[in-house]
Amino acid sequence: MTERLWATWRMSYIKGEPPRGCIFCEFPGQDRDQENLILGYSRHSYVIMNRYPYTNGHLMVIPYQHGDSPWSLPPGTQDDLHRTLLRAEAVLQDAYGCHGMNIGMNIGAAAGAGIDAHVHYHIVPRWRGDTNFIPVFADTRLINQSLEDTWAHLESFFRKAGFAARRADVKD
Repeated sequence: MTERLWATWRMSYIKGEPPRGCIFCEFPGQDRDQENLILGYSRHSYVIMNRYPYTNGHLMVIPYQHGDSPWSLPPGTQDDLHRTLLRAEAVLQDAYGCHGMNIGMNIGAAAGAGIDAHVHYHIVPRWRGDTNFIPVFADTRLINQSLEDTWAHLESFFRKAGFAARRADVKD
């Protein structure tokens, strides 16, 4: 019997119009954090869920300032970006109790960056045994929680960790 894995949300990505402008620059000012999957803000950066995750809890840490590499950012933004990354990793650990993390940056399209004009970190929580035959043989990933449920779960952990709920709430 053939099993089917439904990922209907992918069709909007496949057939959708590419966004005009930079979504990473636009999202923080839209006041639609749940819709845009933003979980928290710091002084120079913010944490957002990946809309097309590798696994539950796949986050990105993004500076407000547009730049295609970490070296294009001023030192204060670089420092805040890294501190926000470390704080977000701790929140994921608290929220999911994962066994490990993949943390990295794809700098440039050749390195795999989907949005290569605006540098950002990826944080992917990992569990022992989370890679099985399905991604290897079927080129398919199983995500066992909806984006909406993941956002609702993580949002409370980000508030508990002291992340600002809105960019305007960030304390200097």
